[in-house]
Amino acid sequence: MKHGNVRNITKELLSNNWYTLNKVTFEYQREDGEWETQIREAYDRGNGAVILLYNVQKGTVVLTRQFRMPTYLNGNEDGMMVEACAGLLEKGNAEETIKMEVEEETGYKIDQVKNVFEAYMSPGSVTEILYFFIGQYEDAMKVSEGGGAEDETENIEVLEMDFHEALRMMETGEIKDAKTIMLLQYAQINNLFSK
Repeated sequence: MKHGNVRNITKELLSNNWYTLNKVTFEYQREDGEWETQIREAYDRGNGAVILLYNVQKGTVVLTRQFRMPTYLNGNEDGMMVEACAGLLEKGNAEETIKMEVEEETGYKIDQVKNVFEAYMSPGSVTEILYFFIGQYEDAMKVSEGGGAEDETENIEVLEMDFHEALRMMETGEIKDAKTIMLLQYAQINNLFSK
């Protein structure tokens, strides 16, 4: 993690209550060649994976609905968010993590997924890279009701909906989750439902 324009990096741990929040002090070389001291806070919650489950024959996607306290604190009246299935990486393996999360959260057991891109979701303050996947599902793959792991207090509602309904919800603001919007737009741009 070396960059010619950055030197003398020091970290001060501010919190490790849930994940890790560090105060990072460093020197950054500007374009004019001068070095300046900068201070930033960086929240490290690990990397994650997200997937859009889709069924071409039915023209549907599987999304989830759950309560998200940070959105409630920032004006989301009931705190409920409609999202694509996602989770933090287990042992650094994005593909295995997302297959496990799909079964836990949605009840579908899938074995084929495709990594379509990666993105930093909030690069100004969070270190996380999110790995984006798509995967086809069929009714026969349903092995449980889903809803999330009982020990994680997730209380996830599984939503199977028409792809165009999901796009409409994105346009009306009923879907406001960035990772979900990105995957729905990926599906739209790449004509997943016309193949």
